[in-house]
Amino acid sequence: MTLEKGSLILLDYTAKIKDTNEIFETTRENDIKDSQDFDPSRKYEPRLLGVGEGWVLKGLDDALLNASIGEPLNIEIPPEKAFGERDPSKVRMIPLRKLGEKANEVGVGDVVELDDRMGIVRFIGSGRVQIDFNHKYAGRTLIYDANIIKKIESDDEKISSLIKRRLPIDSADIIYEKKDSELEIRIPEKVFLLDGLQIIKRGIVSDLSKFVPEIQNFIFIEKYPNSNTNTSLPNNDTATNANNKNGDSSAVEDSGLKKDEIRDNASSSAASIDDNSTSSSPPPPPPSETSGRKGSKKTMK
Repeated sequence: MTLEKGSLILLDYTAKIKDTNEIFETTRENDIKDSQDFDPSRKYEPRLLGVGEGWVLKGLDDALLNASIGEPLNIEIPPEKAFGERDPSKVRMIPLRKLGEKANEVGVGDVVELDDRMGIVRFIGSGRVQIDFNHKYAGRTLIYDANIIKKIESDDEKISSLIKRRLPIDSADIIYEKKDSELEIRIPEKVFLLDGLQIIKRGIVSDLSKFVPEIQNFIFIEKYPNSNTNTSLPNNDTATNANNKNGDSSAVEDSGLKKDEIRDNASSSAASIDDNSTSSSPPPPPPSETSGRKGSKKTMK
């Protein structure tokens, strides 16, 4: 069975540079565990993809539209459908002093930020430095060894998968309740202080509005327990006297539950965020195409 645009799938794959056989991204631990790029803190598992949605490189997206579930895939992607051709005009030679106070710490292969652009140091000498602003894999042909594990069909699995796609949490921490056209999602305490949490919520709303369109309203719940360790309450007489003295009829403040309610219809939510997670020159990672050989990054003013 072939896939249609908009299908949600789980894809297991390893991606390599054709001429060097270097693995730059994989969902398979066994393929990379003996490499210096192996990350023991990462959970290697099949990746959620929306077919034809631009979540991956164009060459891979196009190939998935003609793929079948369970059929092994070996996909060769040319530069123009991967990270683009190399552009010589993006290679600049500048005075080393322009890198500022940390100029003497920079080495060949380092990733630096200059004029709000990321580049790779290619050469240093005679007080000058050559910086390449092309993508690291620009001009390279890629090989994907892949397999479509499954197509996600049920609403429950779509909801949990799309929440996990945005929030860095385990499946066991995903708690939600669907009531007709309304969905309540409980935010785990461990991510209350996560940078960009409000943007993540909007992303979840956008994804779910598109792939589970019958949901019309979204409620995010954050539960805060009472931080007062003294759980004993005053007796009725004391509470009454305190109320009379202060002119306040409520003796106990209910701080147990906070609801952050976002009510959007499906069309406005889907338009609120552009989730093109991988383009011809995607930003570095969650997802996309960035686990290659590591180099240090230095930000230059």
